[in-house]
Amino acid sequence: MTTSLHTLTAPRTDTGLFVRQLRQLVDLTQAQFAEKLGVSIPTVARWENNRSQPSPLALMQLKAMLCKLKDSPHKLQKNCAQALLAGYFDEDV
Repeated sequence: MTTSLHTLTAPRTDTGLFVRQLRQLVDLTQAQFAEKLGVSIPTVARWENNRSQPSPLALMQLKAMLCKLKDSPHKLQKNCAQALLAGYFDEDV
């Protein structure tokens, strides 16, 4: 099954917000986030500014980050990760 965002049929601005929220949740700069995902810094900036969409592979990586965070011992990270998973991906948390 392909990983997809709920927002693919909604306004593209939601995807940029999702990427920015996740990056900030893991407390990484755009450069650090790009390195972690194996993409360029401008790619992350384009995602956050809604000039392009993450590829299916990148979406799987983003989802994997959230799945790890939902098991975090830090309550805030855990709650935010669960909310992002429920709000952006087509599956129950």
